[in-house]
Amino acid sequence: MAIVGMNHFTVLTADLEATLSFYCDMLGLRQGPRPPFQFPGAWLYCGDQAVLHIVAGRPLPQDPAGVLDHMAFGADDLNGTIERLKTHGIGYDLRRLAGTQSWQLFFHDPNGARVELDFAASEPGPIDY
Repeated sequence: MAIVGMNHFTVLTADLEATLSFYCDMLGLRQGPRPPFQFPGAWLYCGDQAVLHIVAGRPLPQDPAGVLDHMAFGADDLNGTIERLKTHGIGYDLRRLAGTQSWQLFFHDPNGARVELDFAASEPGPIDY
């Protein structure tokens, strides 16, 4: 048996609405079908794939970041994304990946989970980079 792809990440939250707003309104995922679980939450989609499961209504662990270092998504519109982060007062770290020169944009969601967005090397960077 071998891994053939990534299915999804799960984020635990104490504030479902803030988490939905962050991933849908700011990052462009969309809420979609979810099984009728007995606890609140949401499944967020990129195209036809549910890539992020949000679970609410459970106690959060002492260290909410847990052992997951970060989740990464392919993205486009680097400068527009940076502007949205700035507008919402979200700090970020922008890097160029050695070798490919792809852009890597790191920031945290409202629950403290670290998010990475990867942009093509051909995207223009911010003027002040």
